[in-house]
Amino acid sequence: MVRWWLTALACALAGPALSLQLELPSNARQTAARDSALDRVQIAIAPFADGAVSAETIDGPVQRRSYRVTSPGLTPLQILAPLRDQLLDAGYETLLDCDADTCGGFDFRFAIDVLPAPNMYVNVRAYHFLSARHPQSGDAVWLLASTAPDAGYLQVVQVGTQRAAVPTAEPPYAATPTESASDLGQQLLANGSVILRSLDFEVGTTRLGEGPAPELEQIAQLMTNRPGLRIAVVGHTDTVGGLEANITVSRARARAVRERLISRYDVSPSRIEAEGMGYLSPVASNLTAAGREANRRVEVIVLSDAP
Repeated sequence: MVRWWLTALACALAGPALSLQLELPSNARQTAARDSALDRVQIAIAPFADGAVSAETIDGPVQRRSYRVTSPGLTPLQILAPLRDQLLDAGYETLLDCDADTCGGFDFRFAIDVLPAPNMYVNVRAYHFLSARHPQSGDAVWLLASTAPDAGYLQVVQVGTQRAAVPTAEPPYAATPTESASDLGQQLLANGSVILRSLDFEVGTTRLGEGPAPELEQIAQLMTNRPGLRIAVVGHTDTVGGLEANITVSRARARAVRERLISRYDVSPSRIEAEGMGYLSPVASNLTAAGREANRRVEVIVLSDAP
């Protein structure tokens, strides 16, 4: 049996409500971290069914971490099982424990909040998911493990039920009184661009799925609150195939997103442009599966924001 967990890395959570410590693999390298003093987390409690994933909503301090495990040949369950044992030993009760087939494959993966590639790579045919909650404290955790040919990947999300004080600070942009406080909107206005990672394009096509699209809802709400905002939607691909074909695919996907914002969310067509870059603007190496996944993306860019 692979005993990769002998030398542990402590996943220490900030604040009294996040006291759980998980022993991670000795060869696990942290790739991303996103913490919130107070946030709302959806904890999946059932596989994908009838177009959605059943989930419990928990408000509290949240810590999100992703790791790359440099042990080729492990299965997702081999990565996750020792952590599951630790949770059970700590008194947590399992809410959902499923693999790619029983969770719902592609649909389930894109219905949960996964940190973006290349920090967290998810093979939709090879992953394992676990969610659990402590019956006394109410604290919850969910884990997602997946594998690529050269490594494994792990995401750990922990949320407590004790609310922490939220520090006050000036927003990184001039917000209007009615503006949505979504992280996505803040990122777009602060950075000038944001990647839409949860879009559900049908496999092998440029058709945008009909399911819920929370990121598009946030973009539409931001544009409602800021009537002078103009954006461009830009599609990107990996390097598989020729440049002309990839530009055509990336442009078609960008136009599908533009059309959805117009038809479903009533955003004026004059406020949205759409274009495709093919593989000309990568954010990661196209030499790895994780890098290619990261490069297949749709991005929103701020063009102007008239008062």
